[in-house]
Amino acid sequence: MPVTDYQGSSASPSPFSFGSLLSLRRDHATMPSGEEADLELFQRHLATYLGELVPADAPDGAAVDEILSVSWIRRLLEAFILCQEEFRVVVAQARRRGALPAAAEKLVAEFHERAVKSLDVCNAARDGVDQVRRFERLADIAASVLLAPGEIHEGQLRRARKAISDLAVLLVDDTAAAASGGVASFLGAHRNRSFSRARASPSRAGAAVVGSSASASHFRSLSWSVSRTWSASRQLQAIGAGLAAPRAHEGGLAAPVYAMGCILHYTSWALVTAVPCPDRSSALLAHHLPVAPARAAFPWAPPLLSLQERLTEEGKRKDRRSSCGLLKEIHVLEKSTQKLADAIDAAPIPLFGDREVDVREAAAELAAVCAAMRDGLEPLEKQVREVFHRIVRSRVEGLDSSMHNAD
Repeated sequence: MPVTDYQGSSASPSPFSFGSLLSLRRDHATMPSGEEADLELFQRHLATYLGELVPADAPDGAAVDEILSVSWIRRLLEAFILCQEEFRVVVAQARRRGALPAAAEKLVAEFHERAVKSLDVCNAARDGVDQVRRFERLADIAASVLLAPGEIHEGQLRRARKAISDLAVLLVDDTAAAASGGVASFLGAHRNRSFSRARASPSRAGAAVVGSSASASHFRSLSWSVSRTWSASRQLQAIGAGLAAPRAHEGGLAAPVYAMGCILHYTSWALVTAVPCPDRSSALLAHHLPVAPARAAFPWAPPLLSLQERLTEEGKRKDRRSSCGLLKEIHVLEKSTQKLADAIDAAPIPLFGDREVDVREAAAELAAVCAAMRDGLEPLEKQVREVFHRIVRSRVEGLDSSMHNAD
């Protein structure tokens, strides 16, 4: 993502807004002046932003954003942007009171270095969103060709099967396919054939394994802007390395810097688990989890821990394990595509009566899923870009302030 691409804040609907920054300044007018009041207010705001993200039962049947849906990921990114912006305000106010002590400047610089490591996660996530868009395009081809006016002919069924087959290749988990040449590769190949189990013959199965593996390898080699050896799991470890809660005697910016480090780590972790990323399969293992603060130590800790627990639960769900990402929309797309594949396999040629109705209904359901996915992916990609550029801008401002204080 070139830095010159930055165009400012995206205009996306969200329960958060940058009006909260004005609220921060207004609250300062009614709070006792001083650094302690500023830092306490900052941590309360973080708790509010994170608390809004914790899924809850909807009152009176109202719709709520499911965790790891596109809309929820967008809200998470917006919350991170707001937290980072308020952190900039807190640091700037501390500097206006006088040059920060060397220890405090070091803490801020360490956070910026940690944030820079998440730029690769943003790049990989952007590529992952683009890959999900490819899923949607292939699924939409399969659905639209069967929804054309008139009778459904054999040629249309063949085209739909071809699109579903190509989609199955892309839905292989990159990590599982690349992890080894043994069981993981076999499982990936088996999943490729799952959309057309009823018509797959043993003689064709071997060719499907070779063809799917070659196609997936070709796709991976052309898609990622990060290095082929880049690992999402290792990057998450690097972002969280050395992230430890401040000791009781450490005051000043120690607690805010730790808070931002935890939120940065969680946001990166959620992005990696949601969309396809290189070597993301082990990201949900216990030793890759973000550092967990004590629940009662900070006001923002309880909602952050609740979010971490919910995301871990999603990773353990059996019906989500086959996805190359935990994003809700990927899971729904897979289920709807499988339903259409089963309807096609069960349909005689030419189609007539209930069989044609079943195929058209499955195609219509998949088309609706594709339309909803299209509406959400573009704003999500823009928001990932904005997070990238805000991290870059914050880092540049931090370097400029450090040089100014050094002078």
